[in-house]
Amino acid sequence: MVTREQVEHIAKLARIELTDSELEKFQKDFSSILDYFEVLKNLDTSNESPLTHAVLLSNVAREDVAKDPDIDLAQELLDMAPTQDQGFIQVKEVWKRTP
Repeated sequence: MVTREQVEHIAKLARIELTDSELEKFQKDFSSILDYFEVLKNLDTSNESPLTHAVLLSNVAREDVAKDPDIDLAQELLDMAPTQDQGFIQVKEVWKRTP
C-alpha cells in the first residue's frame, strides 16, 4: 500500500497542494493502480506477439497527383494582394540580411 508520506512526496514533486481528504483519496487510488499492475505482471503472455501500437493503423492518403493550375483563381488571389511583383505576392521582409 502507498503511504501518506509517499503521496505527500508526489504532490510536492508535482508542486500541488492537497487537502487531507485528497491525500487519503490519492493514497487509495495509487494503491489500487499499483495493485492492478501486480495482476498484470502475473498474466501469461508467452503466446502473445508484441504490439507496436495498441490500435492497428493504416495510412489512408490519396495519391499525390498534380492538377492543372487554375489560372483564373491564381489571378484573382493575386489581385486581392496589396502588392505584387511579377506574379508573386510581396510581403514584408521576415529576416534581416546581415552583410
